[in-house]
Amino acid sequence: MRRTRAVLTPVLAGALALAATSSCTSGPAASSSPATSGTTPEVALPPTSGTFDYQLGGAYDEVEAGDRPTAIDVVVRDATADPLPGAYSVCYVNGFQTQPGEDDLWAGHEDLLLHDADGDLVVDPDWPDEHVLDPSTAEQRAGILEVLGPVVTGCAEAGFDAVELDNLDTWTRFDEIDEAGAHALARAYVDLAHGAGLAVAQKNAAEITRTAKEDLGFDLAVTEECAAWDECAAYADVYGDHVLQVEYPDALDDAGLTFDDVCARDDRAPLTVLRDRDLVAAGEDGYLYDAC
Repeated sequence: MRRTRAVLTPVLAGALALAATSSCTSGPAASSSPATSGTTPEVALPPTSGTFDYQLGGAYDEVEAGDRPTAIDVVVRDATADPLPGAYSVCYVNGFQTQPGEDDLWAGHEDLLLHDADGDLVVDPDWPDEHVLDPSTAEQRAGILEVLGPVVTGCAEAGFDAVELDNLDTWTRFDEIDEAGAHALARAYVDLAHGAGLAVAQKNAAEITRTAKEDLGFDLAVTEECAAWDECAAYADVYGDHVLQVEYPDALDDAGLTFDDVCARDDRAPLTVLRDRDLVAAGEDGYLYDAC
């Protein structure tokens, strides 16, 4: 993630106020309206044709597919990278867990992280170098926004068009995470990003697509493995063509699918790519790219 000093701009101050006052309990209260004052934010959505790439493991300017390099129209890059000139650029931010290698960002903020019954920090078993954020209370959410708010607004300052917020689904994977609190933090992120001029992408969490768009205010979706899990329709039904779909060969193998099968599906996104699991940069060992 981008290391940025937490400057309390008016946009961030508003988001902190939202995070501190969002009153969410279980059930319907978790689906209250996003804090957009009833207006639709004027943000740019990505094109729905052209060449898409997912570059979290390293940035490069052209994809290697077929016999010659191809220019990129839509790209997702980490917040520590620069946007791609001439392309619609989406900025990756780990909004609900810590990012590997960024322990210093959370130094002194361990109270904002989830602890188990023994008082130890909870780690994601699939990503053991990531700790889980705890957005269960208004105070927790405000503290998280103080740390990560400048990362989100930094994406706008760097010239990105949108932000992708990863691990929205932590509440489905960790019983200690309060669903309503996670939704309230998501709304605060969306309000902050919209205030900075960024569109906001829902990342995965197919089970809440309609809530994410209609109640939390997300504008588009980034989905990994929706074909492998047979959940692409959940995104297409809500976001239409504004879905960026990423598939991985190991997951497709486990599902008994080929990438040709994915491309033949009626519910796959117009911008669908096959990438290697480690998302390495073009030219590195293991690099894989294909597109429908």
